[in-house]
Amino acid sequence: MEIRIGQGFDVHKLANGYKLTLGGINIPHSKGCIAHSDGDVLIHAICDALLGAANLRDIGYHFPDTDNKFKNIDSKILLKETHELIKQNNYSIINIDSTICLQKPKIKDLIPKMKNALSDTLNIDIDTISIKATTTENLGFIGEEQGISAQAIVLLKK
Repeated sequence: MEIRIGQGFDVHKLANGYKLTLGGINIPHSKGCIAHSDGDVLIHAICDALLGAANLRDIGYHFPDTDNKFKNIDSKILLKETHELIKQNNYSIINIDSTICLQKPKIKDLIPKMKNALSDTLNIDIDTISIKATTTENLGFIGEEQGISAQAIVLLKK
């Protein structure tokens, strides 16, 4: 059995009047992500981690923001397609560990819903998915609520 680890990172600018989607669910907030797709930084980071672990390039290669086919797309669709790509290369997910970094809103009570959405999208056991949230203690662009980021690490087996 071959084991591979992959790391992903994504960041988006926040602005009033946009929808905030994280982990495949809508988050009530006055600000949302400016993005070509729905701006789900968590799913984008997970996609990059999966693709990296399987040595299949990155999310921008497979789903470029220059292609209108992906304009406003639900990132769960991108995650499903990414999962199919890794399965075609005989990989399966052992686990996902991720962190969302944002100042507001507090999302700890929404993490179970995110885990359910990801579990359903990937058709994997919910216990293989870890989602954590943190702030930057009001420092930097995240602390000033100008942006949001997410990191993900995945472990795959072949």
